[in-house]
Amino acid sequence: MSLTPDPNTIIIISRVSDEPDCSVCVNKAPKQICNPRQLRITESRNTSVEFTCPRPQDVFIVEINREIDCTETSCSGDIVQAESSLFPDFNRTFTWDLKVVSTRAFQLDFPETGMRQIPNEETCTDEHTYSLVTYLRTGPANIGRFCKGGTVTTILARYKGRVSLQVPGDTKMDPVDFKLKVGPETSMVAIVKVNLPRGASDTDFITANYPGDFPDNQQMQWDFAVPGMHNYTVSFRDHTAPECLSGDVEVRYQKAEDKKVTKLTLTDAQPAHRQGNFNMVLKNCGTNRTLQGLTLNYRVSVMRSGHPVLCSVDLSGQRVSLQIEKVGSDPYCEMSLDSKVEEKMNVAAGSKASLSFLDCPNEEVRLTASEVIGCQNVSTCPATPLTAPQLVSCLRMPLHSFTWHLSVPQHSTLDLVSPTGSLRPALPGHKCNGSASLHVAEGGGFSVGDFCFNGVIRRVQANTNVSVTAAAHDFSKTRGPFLNVSYSQEITETFIYRVSPEVSSPTMLASPNWPRGMKPSSTVSWIVTLPSQYQAHVQFVNITQPKCLDRHTAMTVKMLGHDEEIMSRREDEQAEDKLLVPQSFYLNMSNCIPEGGEFGAVAKIVLQKKSNLLAILLGIAGAILLMLIVLAVVCVVTKKKKQDRMNKESSIYIGKGNVFRPGDMHFTKTRSDNESHVYDSIDETMVYGHLLANSSYAESMQDHFNGMQVDSYQTFTGPADGQLSVIKEPDAEPETDQFKTFLDPSDSFLPPRPRTPIDRQDSLGFQDRRMVDNELYTFKSTGQINTIRLSAADMEPQPLTMEESL
Repeated sequence: MSLTPDPNTIIIISRVSDEPDCSVCVNKAPKQICNPRQLRITESRNTSVEFTCPRPQDVFIVEINREIDCTETSCSGDIVQAESSLFPDFNRTFTWDLKVVSTRAFQLDFPETGMRQIPNEETCTDEHTYSLVTYLRTGPANIGRFCKGGTVTTILARYKGRVSLQVPGDTKMDPVDFKLKVGPETSMVAIVKVNLPRGASDTDFITANYPGDFPDNQQMQWDFAVPGMHNYTVSFRDHTAPECLSGDVEVRYQKAEDKKVTKLTLTDAQPAHRQGNFNMVLKNCGTNRTLQGLTLNYRVSVMRSGHPVLCSVDLSGQRVSLQIEKVGSDPYCEMSLDSKVEEKMNVAAGSKASLSFLDCPNEEVRLTASEVIGCQNVSTCPATPLTAPQLVSCLRMPLHSFTWHLSVPQHSTLDLVSPTGSLRPALPGHKCNGSASLHVAEGGGFSVGDFCFNGVIRRVQANTNVSVTAAAHDFSKTRGPFLNVSYSQEITETFIYRVSPEVSSPTMLASPNWPRGMKPSSTVSWIVTLPSQYQAHVQFVNITQPKCLDRHTAMTVKMLGHDEEIMSRREDEQAEDKLLVPQSFYLNMSNCIPEGGEFGAVAKIVLQKKSNLLAILLGIAGAILLMLIVLAVVCVVTKKKKQDRMNKESSIYIGKGNVFRPGDMHFTKTRSDNESHVYDSIDETMVYGHLLANSSYAESMQDHFNGMQVDSYQTFTGPADGQLSVIKEPDAEPETDQFKTFLDPSDSFLPPRPRTPIDRQDSLGFQDRRMVDNELYTFKSTGQINTIRLSAADMEPQPLTMEESL
């Protein structure tokens, strides 16, 4: 045959029988090598192997060895390889040489079925026998032989060891899939972890090298996991005590949850009828090796605690009934009702019962309770809160759920209202966030749906008997009723939901029993109340239609208070995907008697604030009108102010006197009303009389003016009513080498010119070039005005006149 060994694998073919004459050969002629005793194949390459006898499996055995080196954290390979097809007719031994850091242990984790330890002389029923050897400084120690299926789940051995699997010829290899990893540091020869089974059992264990001597000054540990509500007892079946030269032989026990260690000798009474997990350590002394050494074969027996939990239940005068059933797979849990073993126990309302639970953990049983609430006359039916009553304390398992069976009187309706104010449908994929939930079903068990608290459904009305089931994480922590039940007048629909959608999030409405279909010939309605100034976008996100045998399905949308239908569709008509409903509305769904398929739907409602176009237009028009009014008022006020300014009098400037302002009421008449500034005629001889002082004309006119002069303005020198403010004029620039344009008011009898706005050419600071240089200032030429500036005073900004400042 031709074979190719795996890497790090050695194949050893050894002779075990002297007869008949037979050799094992490798390679082909002329390079063939034969050996009658043993052949080792170490190279991972294709190799040809031949035997010189017809039945070599009767003469040779095959060992397939693999080495696995582990670091401080991991190992380089698997402990078990796939089924080997090498030498299937030969007795085979598969060995794995394991090695870790000297201070650490290698750990073998067996599958859930575990392993069972057997004495050296026994073999396994499936002919797959495992053995474990660890190498100590004093020599190898055989931890034990094991078969499939038992209580041993893990074995840890120190530093270096070998795992072996013996498989006879003509047997298909079926190895155990156990895992190898690096274990913790330990001073023990080995640590064996054991899971003891539930029920009554006896499990035997032996020390390393049994029936040979246990190594001197070494320790071996067993960790036992004992099932709950079970007692264990340790008994030594066979043991030998050595002669100790140093130290003593000790057996130490320690509970898993206790630090206390109990030290015993081989002859002391071992623990009996104890409960809980524990570990046992056997410690050897330094022995006289010429005598019998330490050996131990012991048994751990497990039995039920024998203390069933008893509970007496008295439901006399109550409407509550109890149901208790097994939900786990533990075959050792026994429940009894009045001394009769039952898988499911019912305690009817108004009755008494004696219950017994033997080795039944709380997770293995389920407790539910129910109550029937009925009423005959709607006028006398009181409102009823659905509250879970307190159950007897001897029932240690928690209450899983509580169901109320509600019967509706004839010609009436059940009203279900949440004490929190609202409910929310728990659609698939949207679980309840709170600690409790509700399931509603019709009287015949047909599901209506699951509901959570704090939603958009304000009230549920049912025209049929219903059951309400409350489920909670802990009923003892629930406060108040789950629902309030009352009765009202009969409705035509099977169910009516009164819904108030929220503005902040979409509202999902699903037909009863969604995602399955509605009950045949049933009807459901939603009365949807919208907030003021809001409208609803309704979208049917999922609709399933049946093939109707009788009647039709119907989906109807109608605004409240209106007879006109916004939408009405049957199963054979295409329904609108989206609708815009401007106010509160009514949504109805009714099922037919289907021939095939189911009827159901899910609607999504999104609220949107209305946009009032008329109000916007009126607002714009009002704003424009207001602007026009404001502009008109501004124009009128501006015009009036301008007119008032024009009507005000100008101030009069008097160089050597007081300033009089018409507004000071010193004149009885305003300047515009009197004519003090108007002259009938001006005699030029009076104006220019000083030029005629030496002329005959002046002499001829002298007698003419001997009296009071009339028709001329003279400065007022009389008393004033009060001291008035004097306007300070800026000092005039000094005038040198030029003629005076006019006489000073004090030297002339002419009235001073009022200060009024004048053009630039009329200013006294300017001189027209057309005038001749004489006192009369007559024009020497005609043409355009051509002025020259005589003073810089008027170039500065003119101060506001008194009336302008007012």
